[in-house]
Amino acid sequence: MSRWVEGRIVGNYQWTDRLVSLQVAAPEVTFVAGQFARLALPAPAGSKEAMLGRPYSFVNPPQDGPHEFYFNVLPEGPLSPRLARLRLGEPVWLLDRANGFFTVAELPAADALWCLATGTGLGPFLSMLRTVDPWEKFERVVLVHAVRYSEDLSYAEVMANLAAAHHGRFTFVPFVSRQARRGALPGRIPAAIVDGRLEAWTGVPLTAANAHAMLCGNPEMVRDTQAVLESRGMHRHRRREPGHFTLETYW
Repeated sequence: MSRWVEGRIVGNYQWTDRLVSLQVAAPEVTFVAGQFARLALPAPAGSKEAMLGRPYSFVNPPQDGPHEFYFNVLPEGPLSPRLARLRLGEPVWLLDRANGFFTVAELPAADALWCLATGTGLGPFLSMLRTVDPWEKFERVVLVHAVRYSEDLSYAEVMANLAAAHHGRFTFVPFVSRQARRGALPGRIPAAIVDGRLEAWTGVPLTAANAHAMLCGNPEMVRDTQAVLESRGMHRHRRREPGHFTLETYW
């Protein structure tokens, strides 16, 4: 049975007024890249449960601590504003077992891995791509990060390090939908697949014959991209029925 483990805040980085990365020292909590933890704080007085918890994906690779979580602050939410206000040394609780099957080990082999993310759906991909697993399984990796505004593009240093470590095998594609930004594609991921702009930008085909796609982000992107991929003859991957794309709703 899972139990709560007390961790300590060792980093709190505010990307914007609503995007935060928390670093938590909790070495006894282990995970596989792509999985999520359940972060919690004591519930308000009168609550049915002692702890108020929500799922958050790990951003750090399993071999490197501290644990890191990247999330949106929902101003009226019961937990995220409290998490964002935590200071160094303050406690936060995690369940001792991570969860989820959104991992490289669950994927069939293919020539290329496409990682399609919106917003904080970027997090699990940053964990996966800093392990050896995707680089042993796929020849090319494309990471797409779609946001509304330029200020929402995060972890530029990680992208640069991945490009340097995997020269010629890694491509990063930013999307900014609500303002023009040099070096970024405009619009939305599904439309850029339909009109061919995304494949033209990367030089990597996104087809059933050569690729596996992982989708992580807001429900609208996941739904619309799934429909586009299915129109190309690609099918959702399941353990008993291998396919061409895997999805997780997370934002």
